[in-house]
Amino acid sequence: MLSPGAASGFRLDGRTALVTGAGSGTGRAIALELARAGARVVLVARTRASLEEAAAAIEAAGGRALVRRCDVTDTQALHALLAEVAPLHIFVNNAGTNIPRGFTEVTDADLDTLLGLNLRACFLAGQAAAAGMLRHGVAGVILNVTSQMGHVGAPERTAYCMTKHGLEGLTKAMAVELAPRGIRVNSIAPTFVDTPLIRRIAVEPRVRDALVARIPLGRMASEREVALAAVYLCSGAAAMVTGTSLLVDGGWTAQ
Repeated sequence: MLSPGAASGFRLDGRTALVTGAGSGTGRAIALELARAGARVVLVARTRASLEEAAAAIEAAGGRALVRRCDVTDTQALHALLAEVAPLHIFVNNAGTNIPRGFTEVTDADLDTLLGLNLRACFLAGQAAAAGMLRHGVAGVILNVTSQMGHVGAPERTAYCMTKHGLEGLTKAMAVELAPRGIRVNSIAPTFVDTPLIRRIAVEPRVRDALVARIPLGRMASEREVALAAVYLCSGAAAMVTGTSLLVDGGWTAQ
């Protein structure tokens, strides 16, 4: 009789996963795939309607989902939420934003928004998630969603690149510190993903072609491709992987 195949190593049965920014885009896709792998998923974002839609999609696929409206920049509310859903086995730090603007045109407000959500909130959310895992004796996983722009530079993305490079550094430092306590920390760094937001930005063929021209595989990533990479990092299949960044970038940063 054959032993369980490699696919069993990707299962997440009996685990609770919380995904921030889960109402749309890659956050929603990650939540869906974690649920398909067997996890009970807590969906977090600021807009309840989008969360309800995401939960319905998960439940239609046979998964289990809880909806919790929360602004991750509200540290007190986030701490209360994490206490409510504990013990947590997987925490996906996905909420983030971008404000493309030339370097000399970046305003104080732009900078505060990007630093507040992409860095400060991710730091404090990861800190709270790790503290909860340690308190409950959980050998958990924290996954920070960064970007290929956390590894390279790009015009009109100075502030965004700064925050994503910072999040990559945070990932490494968290991983080294938490490894002896059994918590793994990694990041996933996608290229441009074919989402409704990107389709609105790249509505003109010339804009879309210019983005795709930088990707050696010749296309944008799909939401599911990013989500499946996230499932791997959150699963036992990646038990020896910590402190690393998985680039789902079609070869962008290899150039």
